[in-house]
Amino acid sequence: MADSTAQPRFTRRTFLGWWMASLMTATVVTGLAPILVFLWPAPPKGQKKTALTVSIGKPLDQLADGDAIKFDAPTSPNSAFIMADGGGDNAAGELAFSGFVVKTQGKVDVFAINCSHLGCSIALNTDAKSFDCPCHGSRYHLDGTVLHGPAAYPLSHLKWTQASDPTAIDVDGIILGF
Repeated sequence: MADSTAQPRFTRRTFLGWWMASLMTATVVTGLAPILVFLWPAPPKGQKKTALTVSIGKPLDQLADGDAIKFDAPTSPNSAFIMADGGGDNAAGELAFSGFVVKTQGKVDVFAINCSHLGCSIALNTDAKSFDCPCHGSRYHLDGTVLHGPAAYPLSHLKWTQASDPTAIDVDGIILGF
């Protein structure tokens, strides 16, 4: 009969089984880690979403119907605006570095400067009261709708609120952290 007080033996077969299992686990983890980091990257250091205060030079209530004022994202710290909607090259969540405040038919809208066709910067055509894209000829009404293609989608809106300063607005944006 076997002695009940004897230590259980650790066999060579048990050792090799555990050694192979740990080797296989290490191999799988080493192969999956870069893929997981690619699928769920860490946000860049210093990057955060916030409202960016932008000066537009005159109070909103003094804008005349058909007026448009261009504004840029702050450069210190480096930041950008987040598009609220859009189509084509201007998907919701994409970034814009400039925009326009426009008053049409008594309503104030804030648009990203990016053309929805291929993302070129649009310019205000004061004579025709439209936004024109110099790259491929797209034109937009002041309310952001397409006047003439090749753009198929309207301009993207930016979410905004009136700032405490009457000559400024707060636009949803992101501090880029570089």
